[in-house]
Amino acid sequence: MRHILLAAAAILLASCGSNSSKVTHAAAPLPEPEPVAVQPAAPAGSHESAAAETQVEMVNVDIHLDAELILHVRHLTGRFLSTKKGQPPIFDDKRSYIVAVDSGIVGVSMASMTHAMNTYVFGEPDAPLKNLQLSAEGSQIRQKGILQKGPGIPFDMVGEISATPDGKIRIHPTQMKVEHVPVKGLMKLFGLDMAKLINTRKTKGVSVDDNDIILDPAQMLPPPQMRGRITAVRVEGDEIVQVFGKERPDAAPGHPHSNYMAYRGGVLRFGRLTMNNVDMQLIDADPTDPFDFFPDHYNEQLVAGYSKTTASGGLRVYMPDYNKISKPLTPAE
Repeated sequence: MRHILLAAAAILLASCGSNSSKVTHAAAPLPEPEPVAVQPAAPAGSHESAAAETQVEMVNVDIHLDAELILHVRHLTGRFLSTKKGQPPIFDDKRSYIVAVDSGIVGVSMASMTHAMNTYVFGEPDAPLKNLQLSAEGSQIRQKGILQKGPGIPFDMVGEISATPDGKIRIHPTQMKVEHVPVKGLMKLFGLDMAKLINTRKTKGVSVDDNDIILDPAQMLPPPQMRGRITAVRVEGDEIVQVFGKERPDAAPGHPHSNYMAYRGGVLRFGRLTMNNVDMQLIDADPTDPFDFFPDHYNEQLVAGYSKTTASGGLRVYMPDYNKISKPLTPAE
């Protein structure tokens, strides 16, 4: 019986930056994104200035949360909010802001999700699950791993994925094997013991609802944090696709010059600059593939690109993809 309860744990875990300067390759200027209705920013230092929100729009951007965890933003609209009361967001500090998503479509590959589960959700030495591997099983998710009990118990789980009414991700297990043996009636064993197991410091962003596992990406993933209400979730090829707000099929990139991140209104600190009534756009210098952007190394992308000031005082920054920047070799290389 205890081994079966441990097997149930496996299911839970499974759910789980003036003037322009020349560069070698310059892309044609991008069309301006559709205007976002914002209130003019108040004078810097005033209460209204600190309280104003910067509107954000992203199109076809791959955002690195770390070297291996990448979110593919097909399209997103929302607000850039400060995490420090009375201070504007600091673009250089990914912990100083939250992206409050109003609508969008964001995908994450199975490899990225596997890394996230092993590193952030079950990364503690004494976490109950280890060596997790996620893959697509048609429209469902398959996860294999080791339940940390004695020498370790291998498990294999397949589950349906959907959105909860309050905007999280639900995993409903449909198949479960422990040590290659099917476990029948396992769901009936979910109860107080399982709830206690997962509601500990050993897990992050995971909870249980009856027989189902509930994942909260805002709690699971590292900064920069994206928070919003997930209205749909599905498996598409090798990606878990999350829909925020109302899905807009027309919002997907429809032309080659469509990879950018735009910020408007409010106050934003960017390098040594503080922008009031923000008008800044980070543009992919190579629009033939997604804009590969790494917040931890964005200054390298900034230096490798160039910027332009618009007649109205806005800033357009053309950046190369992070994965195309030449990096110095280490002695080991």
